[in-house]
Amino acid sequence: METSLVLPIIDISSPEKISTAQLIRKACLEHGFFYVKNHGISEELMEEVFRESKSFFNLPLDEKMSLLRHDLLGYTPLYAEKLDPSLTSSTGDSKESFYFGSLEGALAQRYPNQWPPQDLLPSWRQTMECYYKNVLSLGRKLLGLIALALDLDEGFFEQVGALNDPTAVVRLLRYPGEVISSDVESYGASAHSDYGMVTLLLTDGVPGLQVCRDKSRQTRVWEDVPGIRGAFIVNIGDMMERWSNGLFRSTLHRVMPVGKERYSVVFFLDPNPDCNVVCLESCCSETCPPRFPPILAGDYIKERFRLTYDS
Repeated sequence: METSLVLPIIDISSPEKISTAQLIRKACLEHGFFYVKNHGISEELMEEVFRESKSFFNLPLDEKMSLLRHDLLGYTPLYAEKLDPSLTSSTGDSKESFYFGSLEGALAQRYPNQWPPQDLLPSWRQTMECYYKNVLSLGRKLLGLIALALDLDEGFFEQVGALNDPTAVVRLLRYPGEVISSDVESYGASAHSDYGMVTLLLTDGVPGLQVCRDKSRQTRVWEDVPGIRGAFIVNIGDMMERWSNGLFRSTLHRVMPVGKERYSVVFFLDPNPDCNVVCLESCCSETCPPRFPPILAGDYIKERFRLTYDS
């Protein structure tokens, strides 16, 4: 492990929205990562999500494989993806996962969720749907503050249709954690930046998450990011980097095996697929013209997933 990184802790319950947005802006400019506390989601619900997640991953492999991912929703077995496609000596990331997404709206109809059988996990779906609704509400609130941090109206992302039936997905993750001594590179999650707007992460306290704040450096410097009980770890994704014309940069991160099983719960909040992502006027000028062409959010995300799973 490398040095431990001290990230800003943002109290999202503060009524002072402008000052909170300024703290988020500073965190995004300096780190691309920060913690969020006092977010309104109970620790009891978080703990229940982890319990149910462990119950699922403890099922026999054939039960899990019966829910194999379809349109990216469902179960993904060990080594099925490699987040860093440039790696040639790695067999794939040492993790298994389960995705579920929209509960209502057009996206829910188009991409229906898969759920474990109720006779195997009686409380699973109820717990996950409750968590999904709560974390989606938190994500919307957070994006309002990010809009203010970008010198926009608080409702900007609503106004441009990004949050009209957004692509919002929860990913449950289990990392076996074994440290393998061999010539093959081993990662729980190889180096990557997230694809979309914003990510909210819960961990079980087991270390392993590392970030590289300067992704342009040839020699990468990795710093540990410890979990804080009851707080979310938040990071900016590549689509927000495009939207902000590179002002808010996504940050490379990875998960390293530490010799202990590790669980995490990730929430990806991305725009409606038909939302047009155009460099923000507040982030452009004559001396800083748009660096990225407009693109539909859905087209961008699909291409990024294609590269991940084809690798």
